[in-house]
Amino acid sequence: KKEQLYGLIGPNGAGKTTIFNLLTGVYKPDSGKIILDGTDVTGKSTIDINKAGIARTFQNIRLFSQLSVLDNVKVGLHNNHSYSTVESIFRLPRFHKVEKEMNEIAMELLEVFGLKEDANVQAQNLPYGQQRKLEIARALATKPKLLLLDEHTAALDPKTAAKVLALSDKMIEENNLTAMMVTHNMRDAIVHGNRLIMMNEGKVILDIKGEEKKKLTVEDLLHKFE
Repeated sequence: KKEQLYGLIGPNGAGKTTIFNLLTGVYKPDSGKIILDGTDVTGKSTIDINKAGIARTFQNIRLFSQLSVLDNVKVGLHNNHSYSTVESIFRLPRFHKVEKEMNEIAMELLEVFGLKEDANVQAQNLPYGQQRKLEIARALATKPKLLLLDEHTAALDPKTAAKVLALSDKMIEENNLTAMMVTHNMRDAIVHGNRLIMMNEGKVILDIKGEEKKKLTVEDLLHKFE
């Protein structure tokens, strides 16, 4: 469902990240199919799955550390903006046009995430919290239909984590996205998730949908997930 955030929780080894790895083509399913917006993406490469509309962040941040903040976002933009090798080598008009478009879009995204002033900084030199924001911005640059957030507030101080969660909520709503958040913080999943799914040993053991969730308080839900 669009404009909905699924909170996926459970103990270590429950299968949460495995789900993400299956959805993004890192692992191939033994059976069944993965259907994205009516398209079968089962068994496709991670690149093809990303182009089809699934983007993710990682529990351990994976940025192009030697590239600038701006260029990291532009990597994501290449899904929808491209030019040929010849156009690039000879700097033909289309190359300049596409580069200009990508720079403008990337800078808009960086401004949303408070990274505009760091556009020319190497990604590895950003503070940890800013790197988290950059990874989400890069994922959004691919214009995904499904955004997978794997512990995207892990190791952040409470104030920075709250900002990242608020930005995630805003971008999901404004871009009409479906998103799934893996987290060990049950309160974050409850407060921000529209639907809550608990896993253990590779199985869903609890699934609380939107209408049911609205009837329960945060404390009620925390008790259910104990």
